[in-house]
Amino acid sequence: MQNSSNDLFSRIYESSREFKKVTTITTCAMFGALAVVLGYYSLKITPNLKIGFGSIPNMLVDYLFGPVVGCLFGGAMDVIKFMLKPDGGFMPGFTFDAMLAAFLYGLFFYKKKLSLPRILTAKLVVIIICNIILATYWLTLLNGKGFLALLPARAIKNLIQWPVDSLIFFLVAKTLERAGVFRLILHAGYRKK
Repeated sequence: MQNSSNDLFSRIYESSREFKKVTTITTCAMFGALAVVLGYYSLKITPNLKIGFGSIPNMLVDYLFGPVVGCLFGGAMDVIKFMLKPDGGFMPGFTFDAMLAAFLYGLFFYKKKLSLPRILTAKLVVIIICNIILATYWLTLLNGKGFLALLPARAIKNLIQWPVDSLIFFLVAKTLERAGVFRLILHAGYRKK
């Protein structure tokens, strides 16, 4: 137990130190632009179920730079996406959700080997805490409907999306890993001339 908590706190500390690297800032900017563009595209399966790709760059930032960078990136991207494409009124609770989700993904992914079981577990934790519980609560504050009235439909939608979103992220991440993109990003500041 002691080693796992030390590992957790050391990874959080290391993630906070990622801000000192120019590569971190430039990569976040690049992934931020990509997240904005991908946010405009989604596959609509049913009127209430769509598969979006805008969260993939966020999760890549969480994997590459950890929970602290991911948390701030997630919050910033939520505000930026809202400013570029408002969808109703601004709700700080959703920004908190984006930050918490990024922090949780960072805890699961940063300095860890990406595997499908790890991604499925991380995604399930985020879905339960952020999407089903917290986001449903924020929606009750916005539209006045009861929490329990919204909960079943939101839970079903998120649980259907869970394996699909997890598999898409796994395939994208593994493709980028095999292509050497992560290695290039993480070691960009250390190249010999």
